[in-house]
Amino acid sequence: MVFFFRKKVVSNEKKIPDSLKADYDEIMKLFKRCDVNDDGKLSWEEVKAGFRRLQSRFPAYRAHRAFQMADENGDGYINESELDKLVKYALECYEGNVKLILI
Repeated sequence: MVFFFRKKVVSNEKKIPDSLKADYDEIMKLFKRCDVNDDGKLSWEEVKAGFRRLQSRFPAYRAHRAFQMADENGDGYINESELDKLVKYALECYEGNVKLILI
Protein backbone atom coordinates (compact mmCIF):
# COMPACT_ATOMS: atom_id res chain seq x y z
CA MET A 1 0.00 0.00 0.00
CA VAL A 2 1.32 3.45 -0.89
CA PHE A 3 0.84 6.35 1.50
CA PHE A 4 0.95 9.76 -0.13
CA PHE A 5 0.43 11.71 3.08
CA ARG A 6 3.55 11.05 5.06
CA LYS A 7 5.17 13.05 7.77
CA LYS A 8 6.97 16.26 6.94
CA VAL A 9 9.92 15.73 4.66
CA VAL A 10 13.21 17.06 5.96
CA SER A 11 15.16 18.85 3.26
CA ASN A 12 18.80 19.75 3.28
CA GLU A 13 19.56 23.45 3.01
CA LYS A 14 21.19 23.99 -0.36
CA LYS A 15 22.71 27.09 -1.86
CA ILE A 16 21.39 28.10 -5.25
CA PRO A 17 24.01 27.90 -8.02
CA ASP A 18 24.63 31.10 -9.95
CA SER A 19 23.28 29.46 -13.11
CA LEU A 20 19.85 29.08 -11.48
CA LYS A 21 19.55 32.55 -9.89
CA ALA A 22 17.45 33.86 -12.81
CA ASP A 23 15.14 30.82 -12.59
CA TYR A 24 14.87 31.33 -8.82
CA ASP A 25 13.82 34.94 -9.33
CA GLU A 26 11.26 34.00 -12.00
CA ILE A 27 9.66 31.33 -9.81
CA MET A 28 9.63 33.71 -6.83
CA LYS A 29 7.76 36.31 -8.91
CA LEU A 30 5.37 33.65 -10.21
CA PHE A 31 4.36 32.50 -6.73
CA LYS A 32 4.05 36.07 -5.45
CA ARG A 33 1.65 36.78 -8.33
CA CYS A 34 -0.39 33.73 -7.28
CA ASP A 35 -1.31 35.44 -4.01
CA VAL A 36 -4.65 36.61 -5.42
CA ASN A 37 -6.12 37.92 -2.15
CA ASP A 38 -2.93 39.84 -1.23
CA ASP A 39 -2.80 38.55 2.34
CA GLY A 40 0.95 37.91 2.19
CA LYS A 41 0.65 34.14 2.37
CA LEU A 42 -0.14 31.39 -0.10
CA SER A 43 -2.97 28.93 0.43
CA TRP A 44 -2.94 25.41 -0.97
CA GLU A 45 -5.10 26.49 -3.92
CA GLU A 46 -2.76 29.38 -4.71
CA VAL A 47 0.29 27.10 -4.64
CA LYS A 48 -1.55 24.63 -6.84
CA ALA A 49 -2.30 27.46 -9.29
CA GLY A 50 1.41 28.30 -9.32
CA PHE A 51 2.31 24.75 -10.27
CA ARG A 52 -0.38 24.88 -12.94
CA ARG A 53 1.34 27.96 -14.38
CA LEU A 54 4.56 25.95 -14.37
CA GLN A 55 2.67 23.38 -16.48
CA SER A 56 2.92 20.59 -13.93
CA ARG A 57 1.18 17.39 -14.96
CA PHE A 58 0.10 16.86 -11.35
CA PRO A 59 -0.29 20.29 -9.71
CA ALA A 60 -2.22 18.96 -6.71
CA TYR A 61 0.54 16.47 -5.92
CA ARG A 62 3.23 19.15 -6.36
CA ALA A 63 1.30 21.49 -4.04
CA HIS A 64 0.99 18.75 -1.43
CA ARG A 65 4.71 17.98 -1.57
CA ALA A 66 5.52 21.70 -1.49
CA PHE A 67 3.54 22.09 1.73
CA GLN A 68 5.37 19.14 3.25
CA MET A 69 8.68 20.78 2.40
CA ALA A 70 7.93 24.45 3.10
CA ASP A 71 5.12 24.84 5.66
CA GLU A 72 7.29 24.79 8.77
CA ASN A 73 4.71 25.99 11.29
CA GLY A 74 1.91 23.76 9.93
CA ASP A 75 -0.69 26.53 9.66
CA GLY A 76 -1.72 25.51 6.14
CA TYR A 77 -0.21 28.57 4.47
CA ILE A 78 3.16 29.43 2.97
CA ASN A 79 4.17 32.77 4.44
CA GLU A 80 6.95 35.10 3.32
CA SER A 81 9.63 33.37 5.40
CA GLU A 82 8.65 29.93 4.04
CA LEU A 83 8.45 31.07 0.41
CA ASP A 84 12.18 30.46 -0.11
CA LYS A 85 11.74 26.72 0.57
CA LEU A 86 8.77 26.56 -1.79
CA VAL A 87 10.79 28.16 -4.58
CA LYS A 88 13.73 25.82 -3.95
CA TYR A 89 11.37 22.83 -4.18
CA ALA A 90 9.98 24.13 -7.47
CA LEU A 91 13.53 24.60 -8.77
CA GLU A 92 14.30 20.96 -7.94
CA CYS A 93 11.25 19.88 -9.91
CA TYR A 94 11.87 22.06 -12.98
CA GLU A 95 15.64 22.58 -12.93
CA GLY A 96 16.81 23.93 -16.27
CA ASN A 97 13.31 24.03 -17.79
CA VAL A 98 11.80 27.11 -16.16
CA LYS A 99 12.52 29.51 -19.01
CA LEU A 100 10.95 27.17 -21.56
CA ILE A 101 7.85 26.62 -19.42
CA LEU A 102 7.20 30.30 -18.64
CA ILE A 103 7.34 31.45 -22.28
